[in-house]
Amino acid sequence: MSNIFTRMVNSLTADVNELLDKKEESNPIKMLNQYLRQCEQEVEKVRQLVERQYRLKEELKREYAEAKRFYDKRAHQVEVASRAGEVELYDFALAEKNQYEERVARLETAIAEASKQLDELEFKYAEMKHKLKNMQLRRLELMGRENIARANQRINFVLDPEQKAQGKAGAKFEEMEYYMNRLEKKVETDYIRQTIDARIEELENKEKNNESNLTP
Repeated sequence: MSNIFTRMVNSLTADVNELLDKKEESNPIKMLNQYLRQCEQEVEKVRQLVERQYRLKEELKREYAEAKRFYDKRAHQVEVASRAGEVELYDFALAEKNQYEERVARLETAIAEASKQLDELEFKYAEMKHKLKNMQLRRLELMGRENIARANQRINFVLDPEQKAQGKAGAKFEEMEYYMNRLEKKVETDYIRQTIDARIEELENKEKNNESNLTP
């Protein structure tokens, strides 16, 4: 059983970087997600096996407690039958006592082995969970780098004159920039025009006032 779970852990500790560095793969995030789903399934299988091993250990402990109780009971009956000289009862109680004694010893060994196996499983399970968490963090890091790469690609696409001429996104960006420049110039021209009109009107009013003052 130990070898089985060792192989499981080894499969989860495969070098993810080698998996992602394959140039022929066009979508490393998709590939990593698929790989992580497989790992999550393996971790879940181990979790279920750990729980099953724990239940088996508890069942063995219950069987041990029952066998020990009957062993103590038959041991007492052997003494009673011996003192009373009841040979037939003595032989029956002694045979039963020996059977339960053997069962108790067998169950003690089974419980010790089950406890050892459970400890190994729990250790492997914890190791697998840590490895899975590390790979999930690795995925987040990779997604962050991919997002930055795509963002930079889009930025270069709309800012690079050579690339702008090759795509609609760049053309739209350039059109918007041209429109904003035109709007800015129009606002500036309107402001100057309004300022000139106001200044001329002020001069005309001043001129009329001077003429009024000169008229007798």
